[in-house]
Amino acid sequence: MRSEKLTRAWFAVTAVVALTGLVSQVVATPTANVLCFFTIDSNLLVALTSALVALGRARGRVFTVLLLDALVGIIVTGIVYQVALAGLYELHGLAFFADTMLHKVTPILFVLGWLLAAPRGVLTWRTVWWSLLYPLAWLAFTLPRGALTGFYPYPFVDAGVLGYGQVALNCVFIGLFFTALAAGARYYDGRLSLAPGETR
Repeated sequence: MRSEKLTRAWFAVTAVVALTGLVSQVVATPTANVLCFFTIDSNLLVALTSALVALGRARGRVFTVLLLDALVGIIVTGIVYQVALAGLYELHGLAFFADTMLHKVTPILFVLGWLLAAPRGVLTWRTVWWSLLYPLAWLAFTLPRGALTGFYPYPFVDAGVLGYGQVALNCVFIGLFFTALAAGARYYDGRLSLAPGETR
C-alpha cells in the first residue's frame, strides 16, 4: 500500500472521518471547554496532518513533529479512553456517534495509515523531543485553567478532587507513556526505511 494514490486516498478518508467526528462533537455538546480535551486536540492534529498528506504537502520539520504528535496523541486518546474513560457517561444519538468516531474509528484509521502508508524515514530523535511540547503545552493550559474555572476535562487531572500530588503522578505516567510511544515510532520508522539487508 505504498502507491502515492492509495496513500493520499487513505489519508483523505482519515481527514474526513476526523473532521466529521469533531463537527459532530461540537454540534452535540457545544461548549467553550471543547478545546480543553486532549481527544479534540489530537483529532485536530490527525485531521491537519492527514489533509497535508492527502494534498501532497507532507514535508518539512514542522510537519514531521506534527505527524508524530498526531500519531502518539491519537494512540494515547484511544488507549486512555478504553482503560479509564469508557462507560463513565451514557451517550446517545449524535454524542455517541461523535464519541465513536473520535475515540475508535479515527485512531484505527490513522494508526493503520501511518503503519502502512505514511511518509517513511522522516522521524529523528530531535523530532521525538520536539513532539513532547504538545502534551506539556496541553498540561500548561489545562491545569491553570482548571484551577481558575473549576473545569478539568478528565478525572485523572482533576486537581480539585485528587489533589496536585496525585495529578502530578498521573501526568508523569502518561508523559512516560507518550515518550515511549514516540520513541517506539521513531524506531519503527527507522527500521522500515532501511533497504533490504541494510542494518543501522
